[in-house]
Amino acid sequence: MIKEFVKKWTLPLSMITGAAAYFAYTSIHALDCTHQLAHTIIGVVQPLLIFSMLFLTFLKITPSQLHLQKWHMWGLLLQLGVFVLCTVMILLIPESNWKPVIEGGMICMICPTATAAAVVTGKLGGNQATLTTYTIMINLSVAIAVPTVVPLIHPSAESSFISDAVLIMSKIFPLLFCPFLIAIFVRHYIPSLAKRLTSIPDMAFYLWVVALALAIAVTVRSIVHSQCPWIYQFGIAVTSLMACIIQFACGRWIGKLYQKNNLDNSYEYNEMVTVAQSLGQKNTVFAIWMGYTFFTPVTSIAGGFYSVWHNLYNSYQLAHREDCTPKTICK
Repeated sequence: MIKEFVKKWTLPLSMITGAAAYFAYTSIHALDCTHQLAHTIIGVVQPLLIFSMLFLTFLKITPSQLHLQKWHMWGLLLQLGVFVLCTVMILLIPESNWKPVIEGGMICMICPTATAAAVVTGKLGGNQATLTTYTIMINLSVAIAVPTVVPLIHPSAESSFISDAVLIMSKIFPLLFCPFLIAIFVRHYIPSLAKRLTSIPDMAFYLWVVALALAIAVTVRSIVHSQCPWIYQFGIAVTSLMACIIQFACGRWIGKLYQKNNLDNSYEYNEMVTVAQSLGQKNTVFAIWMGYTFFTPVTSIAGGFYSVWHNLYNSYQLAHREDCTPKTICK
């Protein structure tokens, strides 16, 4: 009974654990001197966990599977279009007190797909290969769009398009491409190791569970330490929730149009899940960093709130997936 409950609600339990661990740790004043060390350790462990689960996921994907789909263009159009639209709104009302709220929405819309999205997508019956292709495309788009657009609303003499683009790529691409290249090497030259690693059920998913607990702890920290007035925090929370709903909903709608339907009325992949996760599951740690680096510290909490929303929805999907029979789509 307990085992089934834990299996069904793994992600919510991981989120609760991360938040509770943060508050428990910070409430012990004798450990105050270790806060910087803990921050440094998390900064090392979290990328290692993400690297490991991406490596395990990419072992199951061949380069020949990474091809463009029509929905990729629709996804990019949605994310980039709303990002530019929010920029125009800020330019029209530059002195508005609600500028941080709009910028929070910009961050939530342009933020690239989470590196862990392939793991969750695989658990939900989606296509990990086409999602990986979109992840690469949206990261490239972010590296171009953010340095191009943000200087219009936050002019800075200290940065340039090239320096900002290189900064973004140095933050996200090593963690995306290195596991992929190493996976190709292992699959071709050490196939026995690849077979052994891929035979371990749900290993990548449980690495993600640990990484999620750490991500929620980082999220709670960013919200707790924010100096933003509560009214703007509330506005950013609502805006991030709306961005989450819009992207998951649009993703499911777009995916439904491209659903691959077999003759026996079963499905090879759930394209509604694939597109929805591509648009809706975000690299929120990167969103928090992007807020601090290119916008203002206030807007960085948008990534924190978004982390809560998209993981709650993923928790619901995974719990619902447990009740679905094989070869069916969870609606």
